Amino acid sequence: MTTATFKIWRGDVDGGEFKDYDTEITEGMVVLDAVHQIQAESANDLAVRWNCKAGKCGSCSAEVNGMPRLLCMTRMDTIDIDKPITIEPIKAFPTMRDLVTDVSWNFEVKKKIKKFNPRPPDAEDGTWRVAQEDVDRVQEFRKCIECFLCQDVCHVLRDHQKTEEFIGPRFLVYTAALDMHPLDTEDRLEDLKDAHGIGFCNITKCCTHVCPEHITITDNAIIPLKERVADRFYDPLKKLFRRLFGKTKPEADPGTGITSSANTDDPDEKRKITVTTKVEISEETGKKEV
Repeated sequence: MTTATFKIWRGDVDGGEFKDYDTEITEGMVVLDAVHQIQAESANDLAVRWNCKAGKCGSCSAEVNGMPRLLCMTRMDTIDIDKPITIEPIKAFPTMRDLVTDVSWNFEVKKKIKKFNPRPPDAEDGTWRVAQEDVDRVQEFRKCIECFLCQDVCHVLRDHQKTEEFIGPRFLVYTAALDMHPLDTEDRLEDLKDAHGIGFCNITKCCTHVCPEHITITDNAIIPLKERVADRFYDPLKKLFRRLFGKTKPEADPGTGITSSANTDDPDEKRKITVTTKVEISEETGKKEV
């Protein structure tokens, strides 16, 4: 049997301190197992939030040796147990007790983001026609388990406490999932620029580094959103284009029922809506017909 020493933060909203606990480590253990063992053996009142113990609920977020991690996905055999192992609550949010933090701010932020607003169906049967690549583009963002590790490591929230001006990487991913959806018609760019503070992000990629679902937050979500905001509000040629021609909403082709990016003059809509075609094989000729 191997024994490891843990320095676990104990306290509440009024403050606290690290306390040392020794416990035995066996093969296959994760940090959450060790915390539960300490609870059972010597700290029955130790508060820790957890649920699934499978890396899918995002509940057991904490900082292990200073690194934001999920306790249930941090294996003990990846940690040097010859030195004391520190476990503390994530620092971007107020501590409630021991390892439990108040993350309710995140859910209030989510309510402020404009919801999914699909365009009318393309066909009479109430269905839509979209390209598979457009569907695939947003699938990555749906893997988010809302562990808020990306929020914790973001210096804008963690160090500068810009909770009134910036929504954080988690909700930039959420916004990207909505804004890049091939059926969505809602305009969120002005909110991103002003109320949601996308300009505060300076692309350090810390959020991408700590994501347990390996979502490429910076490159696939934040940077494309920044580009859309820059195109809309800071590109002088596109500003002139909109003043001259205005913004035209895309309309479905009356013959096919398919909405095409060719039916709009607005560059933002051209990027959002993708042209798709329906291919059929003629029974008479055996050739493909579009």
